[in-house]
Amino acid sequence: MTTDTEATSSPTDPLHIDGQTDLEATVGDYDVVLTDFHADWCGPCQMLEPVVESVAAETDAAVAKVDVDANQALAAEYGVRGVPTLVLFAGGEQVEEVVGVQSEDDLRSLVDSYT
Repeated sequence: MTTDTEATSSPTDPLHIDGQTDLEATVGDYDVVLTDFHADWCGPCQMLEPVVESVAAETDAAVAKVDVDANQALAAEYGVRGVPTLVLFAGGEQVEEVVGVQSEDDLRSLVDSYT
């Protein structure tokens, strides 16, 4: 629990999202949220996993993970047609979307441009 007036500090581990309400709460709690729409069976998603974990641990962004198989309606709402799809929220609004495996440097630059 924070005792000052700053925004809640970002978690160092990815947050697993279950449904629209959970995602909305996460986006509302943190200034910048990188959301990874993924699937367990997806090879590129597995390749991206350590990159996403590093971004969570080493940047000021919160990282949210959405399993598209368990959250099909949520994936459809954000127009996710392929995995991995990364959606970046800043100030409560969707600001960026990238599809496919991204390098750690590219994701850090993307996050840093909003933090």
